[in-house]
Amino acid sequence: MALDQPHQAPSTASVFFERREFQRILNLYGRMVSAGEWRDYAIDAQAEACSFSVFRKATEAPLYRIEKRPALAQRQGAWSVIGQGGVILKRGHDLEQVLRVFDKGRFKVVD
Repeated sequence: MALDQPHQAPSTASVFFERREFQRILNLYGRMVSAGEWRDYAIDAQAEACSFSVFRKATEAPLYRIEKRPALAQRQGAWSVIGQGGVILKRGHDLEQVLRVFDKGRFKVVD
């Protein structure tokens, strides 16, 4: 009798960031932390999308969510930046283009 059960792959794989994408998001996060605007983050990977949420404080709702949803890649673009309340600030096919919404001078976080 064999005690080892063969490993079965999960029926649905999670979507996650590729290394290059994740590095670009972390570079942005580091820049915003050093500017004093962001303080914490969370990562969520699900079957249909993954998101990188940023917080001013860990106890608050996220300020922004950077989301990758591959099912929308052929339509509106797989990438989106979502603000508080679920408002989509920017959506597109290219991560660099979508992250331009955080360029200096575009907008400012108001307390």
